[in-house]
Amino acid sequence: MSTIDALSAEPGAPRQCPALVIAAPASGQGKTTVTAALARLHTREGKRVRVFKCGPDFLDPMILSRASGNPVYQLDLWMVGEAESRRLLWEAAGEADLILIEGVMGLFDGSPSAADLARRFGVPVLGVIDGSAMAQTFGALAVGLASYQPDLPFSGVLGNRVNPGRHNDLIRDSLPASIRWYGSLPRSAAIELPSRHLGLVQAGELADLDTRLDTAADALEQTATITLPPPVTFAAPSIEPLAPLLAGVRIGVAFDASFAFIYQANLDLLEQMGATLTFFSPLTDKALPDVGSLYLPGGYPELHLQALAANRPMIDAIKAHQQAGKPLLAECGGMLYLLESLSDVAGERAELAGLLTGTAQMQKRLVALALQSVELPEGVLRGHSYHHSRLDSALQPLARGSCPNDKPVSEAVFRLERLTASYIHFYLPSNPPAAAALFRP
Repeated sequence: MSTIDALSAEPGAPRQCPALVIAAPASGQGKTTVTAALARLHTREGKRVRVFKCGPDFLDPMILSRASGNPVYQLDLWMVGEAESRRLLWEAAGEADLILIEGVMGLFDGSPSAADLARRFGVPVLGVIDGSAMAQTFGALAVGLASYQPDLPFSGVLGNRVNPGRHNDLIRDSLPASIRWYGSLPRSAAIELPSRHLGLVQAGELADLDTRLDTAADALEQTATITLPPPVTFAAPSIEPLAPLLAGVRIGVAFDASFAFIYQANLDLLEQMGATLTFFSPLTDKALPDVGSLYLPGGYPELHLQALAANRPMIDAIKAHQQAGKPLLAECGGMLYLLESLSDVAGERAELAGLLTGTAQMQKRLVALALQSVELPEGVLRGHSYHHSRLDSALQPLARGSCPNDKPVSEAVFRLERLTASYIHFYLPSNPPAAAALFRP
């Protein structure tokens, strides 16, 4: 049992807040666009909106945070844990007028699925269906989503990429009276969110993101129901205060266009345990901040190979930090940065930090996607892996992860003195004492 699942303090009073799980029959239907449009629309109406993302993801939350004006946290019955997910929802219900939870993949896909989360917390589902290439069949899909699991709370559907007029009417009229029609969004390049190999383009790279969000909200306002759904009652969690295990510890966190895949909950946890966080850029900074520990999260180092390789003062500073026996956690792209070299899909190669023996090559296809649990000397940590690169290294792993869904993915964790590196993106609140031990000098 994770630390998150073992919370034991006395709970408080239940809280109520309107809430929806935004789900779809499959990936690519427009869940993020619709969730962001709803968040921006209600925020403009003066509502306080809190958005969550179901399952592990870094890119969608960047967009959703911009749309709502608030940080976005993950909800997942396994990685985050039921107790911690309950706490996050209960806290949000105390400060928000509306809670939106974007699902993952298709509504019933995976274990745990978005449907599992909706059922566990009693949050009704708003189904998003891409109606661009159909008419009355839209109704059949809606009925299937609503009835496949009889105990699933289901609120209604919203059509995405639907032409105004006749097409919209055909789709709307295909629904039985028992399924609420929330409205539709048109197909428009002005509101679509561009993507690349790991998912959506990062929010900070989209100069016109706010314009896109406002355009989507405008379109939704013209065709959709914007009244709040009925309130959901969120039971109070049991909360146990965190021990100040990192009191006085200064942690440098890499954060720029190359390294930005980090859970907000990880940063919160480190600060709640007493750490002081200072952000720096391996792309542009020439020296490390005055810190005792380093955190190199994942990201897109393959898109900035030459700039990273050219910044030798930063590489030398990180090497000196590690060689001085100071703690360093490197996840996925952060680990790739510490290899001898990395090659992009075109074969362009760059010499990097060389702290870890080995090289990596970006692939055109996905290499691994899986939840992971790994037993380290510090304790068991949960997380996930998602990468398009292959590692070639003679390093012997300290440990290997395992997947709770029996996927044949077992990511290695490497240890070199106080350096810990892996493809795994760790969800640090899954075991706060273990997380603290990784960073404590």
